[in-house]
Amino acid sequence: MHNRIIANDRTKLPQHLATSFMHDLIDRFDWSTTSLGPIGTWPETIGTTVRLMLSSDTPMVLLIGPEGLLIFNDAYAAFAGPRYKSLIGIPAADAFPEIADFNRENVRRLSQGETFGYKGMKLQLNRTGELKDLWLDLEYIPITERSGEVLGGLVMVNEITERVEAEQQLAASRETMSFALDAAGIVGTWDWDIRRDQVVANRNFAELYGVDPAAAARGAPLGDFTAGVNAADRPLLQQAIDGAIQELGPVRVEYRVQDRQGIERWVLAVGRVFPGEDGKAERLPGVTVDITERKSTEMALIDSEARFRAIADTMPQMVWSTRPDGYHDYYNARWYEFTGMPEGSTDGEEWNGVFHPEDQERAWEQWRHCLATGDPYEIEYRLRHRSGQYRWTLGRALPIREADGTIMRWFGTCTDIHESKIAAVEREIVAQELSHRIKNIFAVLTGLVSLSGREYPEMAPVVGELRQRIAALGRAHDFVRPHSHVSRVAGVDTTMHALVADLLSPYRTDATRLIFRGEDVPIDDRAATPLALLFHELATNAAKYGALANNTGSITLETRVDQDSETYHMDWIESGGPVVAERTTPSGFGTKLMALSVNAQMGGTLIPTFAPDGLRMAIAIPMRSLTRIYVSPKASA
Repeated sequence: MHNRIIANDRTKLPQHLATSFMHDLIDRFDWSTTSLGPIGTWPETIGTTVRLMLSSDTPMVLLIGPEGLLIFNDAYAAFAGPRYKSLIGIPAADAFPEIADFNRENVRRLSQGETFGYKGMKLQLNRTGELKDLWLDLEYIPITERSGEVLGGLVMVNEITERVEAEQQLAASRETMSFALDAAGIVGTWDWDIRRDQVVANRNFAELYGVDPAAAARGAPLGDFTAGVNAADRPLLQQAIDGAIQELGPVRVEYRVQDRQGIERWVLAVGRVFPGEDGKAERLPGVTVDITERKSTEMALIDSEARFRAIADTMPQMVWSTRPDGYHDYYNARWYEFTGMPEGSTDGEEWNGVFHPEDQERAWEQWRHCLATGDPYEIEYRLRHRSGQYRWTLGRALPIREADGTIMRWFGTCTDIHESKIAAVEREIVAQELSHRIKNIFAVLTGLVSLSGREYPEMAPVVGELRQRIAALGRAHDFVRPHSHVSRVAGVDTTMHALVADLLSPYRTDATRLIFRGEDVPIDDRAATPLALLFHELATNAAKYGALANNTGSITLETRVDQDSETYHMDWIESGGPVVAERTTPSGFGTKLMALSVNAQMGGTLIPTFAPDGLRMAIAIPMRSLTRIYVSPKASA
């Protein structure tokens, strides 16, 4: 019988491994659903190996049993990618289906007690949603009981992708160099007899250094050639030559020369010192390549970066940039001045540490979304100032794309908006206080009207209507006034349909009696007052004489936007109310009030029509009268 892991409750790993996040993940996993069984029943050998693995910084993974069930440490989780949590406890063949056969064969070899490995193994793995070529050094070691029974295997994973790709790039660079050396007109060859001080060179080399090609072909002193080297670069060239002669090794140096036309050019000289029979330096052959174009590009890039940094450091905003994956690798001087952080200390993901704790997750979530979609980044958050105070800032970033749309870099700014943010809060408080006082004025007016009505009973009908109109204005003000988070009514939008529904709510108009058809549009406080008077009068008349005078009538509000004339059309249609015996056009005070509200205040029109089945009121209002933020499509076209 196997020795088993001894734990406090026989279901958890020892707590001294709690510094490993994989420790908790392994602990919480329901191993009873696998062939391995609960942690408390694991063989001691496996438990010991797990503890060793979790304490290591080397990516390691256990392949347990004939299926090769996966258990791994923190370093391997980082290697496996974002989906590492889903890999715990599943067979190796299922973890990476793209190399299922490879993993099955390795599990089989381990089960036979074989120790083996792979050097520079190329595999295609899907770690982040797409297949990518990886190069790995892999070591497989079987795990056995004292009895000799093979329980599985330990795999040590060393990713060498960067090294291999660098070697490939180096090989490609050497191949390119080889082609360049064969290209006539941009390369010169030379052979310096060190002891006789005679340089034999081809025409291209002689032309680059301003030497007569015929003399170079016969052989000329080295000094004839170095005379064409820029005076500032001669010490560097001489140092490189002296070092190669002393070490009997290679020479590789870049410097400027002046050709026979007097044009300064950059060259790369590459050669090697060869010893004579006495072991001392005898010959130094090599080639010289014209790299003027490359140097011009490098200088332009250096100059461009210097200009960018100079501009960025003079901007009042904090400027930063990231690689396509979101890794922050540049901040301007304003960032370090604002945060007080040491230069370089906020690179990578460390920038999130200067966010207010309450804003960190929100900022991360928004940033991850933008990285995934390429959407512009814009968010307000609090950053820790060098004084220790958290200040509100506006963060913005845009991606810079290649010609094919691939993002090659993100550039962003952080703008200190703390004072304006505080001022906005203060303005909101003032607006709410002003709104409260306006409401008080409505209440005072209602009180004065009521008091006058009691003093002059004969004016009771007029007083009643006036109170209702004041109440309608009050409801319209409630609808568009500035609200705090406490007073704002959830789910209420400042739109035409919502305002009409709110104004008619005292008449118990449910969805069967007040029907909306067509387009809804936003409105603001400027339009709310005349609209409130308009629909209050329509609703009052409907309650007295029309569709709301009985329990069967209904009102339909049909609305549409005429894009050509930029006009909002509304048809108030009553039906099902008392039969209208005469077709007349109303001309009372209410009608005049409606005309004043629509025609005079909003620049619109009213066309009332009576029919036996009820009133129909055609209303047309310019879109610009409904909200201040309206922008004409014609203006932007």
